[in-house]
Amino acid sequence: MAYHLQQLGKTPAVISRIGFDELGKQLIETLEAKKINTEFFQMDEVKPTSVVTAEIRGGHEVVYNIVEDVAWDYIACNAELEALVAQARHFVFGTLSTRSKTTRDTLFQLLPFARNKVLDINLRPPFYNRNIIETLLSAATMVKMNKAELELITGWFSPLSNEIDRIKILKERFEIDTIVVTCGGDGAIFNHGAEYVTCEGISVPVADTVGSGDAFLAGIIAKMSEGAPLRDTLAFANQLAAFVTTQKGACSDYQLSAIYRLPVLNASV
Repeated sequence: MAYHLQQLGKTPAVISRIGFDELGKQLIETLEAKKINTEFFQMDEVKPTSVVTAEIRGGHEVVYNIVEDVAWDYIACNAELEALVAQARHFVFGTLSTRSKTTRDTLFQLLPFARNKVLDINLRPPFYNRNIIETLLSAATMVKMNKAELELITGWFSPLSNEIDRIKILKERFEIDTIVVTCGGDGAIFNHGAEYVTCEGISVPVADTVGSGDAFLAGIIAKMSEGAPLRDTLAFANQLAAFVTTQKGACSDYQLSAIYRLPVLNASV
């Protein structure tokens, strides 16, 4: 997501922890080549750099194997991170970062410093539980999730079946300002305050779907920070996510002109 924000002219910084190994070195070199701020990366002398494998199955379904007990599980809180989060316009965090006690504690220590807390729901079994998810929802000002995650979470406390109704119950229960729900090829739903807009999916030749959700959220944050109307914000995020699915990998090189060449589907209330 930081990569796509950088591509959109923003200045993201990444908080992480890597090992003293070849993968850590490659990660720093790759991000710096893409002009992403790695100043807040921590180095771990014991644990290795995190590794995730993605298996793409039929119908473009992606199954992840996320290795445990790696440097990323031991991100430590410090005054530099607190200052970074306090001055950032948005603080983006995912549910996966709560799987280990050390990184989870750091996240909870940083949340009070954030102005806009953007929660990216990523339910990767077995790395989540209801209590922690509900705690994060209560802290968030913006939440992004996919349709399956919306159904799973609201199913904990509501029998509702309509997506808009599910979003409304989440907003009421956890006092969330903004909720974004991606629905794959069926488009997306974008709520801010009392306003709801939806859009259809854009038909494109799909190479793989890895990173499309992150690109979508980057598009939402970028346009919201520019004060764009909800309809325009959703339409652009939809274009960006669709484009990413036409490329191999999550961080392909591209120019904004390639995004705007995709059809614009008018968002509707």
